[in-house]
Amino acid sequence: MALPSHPRHMPPDPWGIVLALTVLGAWGGHLAWLLAGPARPWDSPLTWLHVLLQMWLSTGLFITGHDAMHGTVSLHRRVNAAVGTVACFLFAGLSYRRLVVNHRAHHADPTGEHDPDFATRTQAFWPWFGTFMVRYTTWPQLLVMALKFNALLLLGVSQARILGFWVLPSVLATVQLFYFGTWRPHRRPDTEAMAPHHARTLPRNHLWALLSCFFFGYHWEHHESPGTPWWRLWRVKDARL
Repeated sequence: MALPSHPRHMPPDPWGIVLALTVLGAWGGHLAWLLAGPARPWDSPLTWLHVLLQMWLSTGLFITGHDAMHGTVSLHRRVNAAVGTVACFLFAGLSYRRLVVNHRAHHADPTGEHDPDFATRTQAFWPWFGTFMVRYTTWPQLLVMALKFNALLLLGVSQARILGFWVLPSVLATVQLFYFGTWRPHRRPDTEAMAPHHARTLPRNHLWALLSCFFFGYHWEHHESPGTPWWRLWRVKDARL
């Protein structure tokens, strides 16, 4: 299951799956090293750099799942769906199928009454974020996350490490994704530059776009070309200038 995507922007094999597996491997490898490696003092700047790196990799994990929703991880539907399912599950116990349905509604009517990502009552960041989280959080997801947490405890990982190196980066990544992918691009009032997708975009700076949210801040470009994978959105940006 995936959203429709323009065939001109489908990635050639094997780059989609290679990059997806690289992100998944980097996220899992770095997390395992943080959880099982030597003790790290919390007053060390290096420790917090690792937390930020894990946050960025967690963001990439969800972006990989998001690209799978658009069919841009692999030309093979089953491989694409499998990668998307794994990425969304690892990110926060999310249901890939449910996300596909909601994301299809978002692209069909961005900021409209049927857009599940849009808060019509307020444009303030934290109230909108709270509404967003309530809409997307489910009891099965909370159960999965609780089981993951307790499984790590049973493996001998300390609670402090789990909270600092798994939970905290995941929460920060969720805020990061919401800021760059929902609130900043879609908040009202609309401007002429946002037409016809009701979406803003970051100024052209490819390095910042990559570091901030895997090019997801080029959000007008994503809505203009939803079949373009994250690593090629800079080309759509350049073509627009």
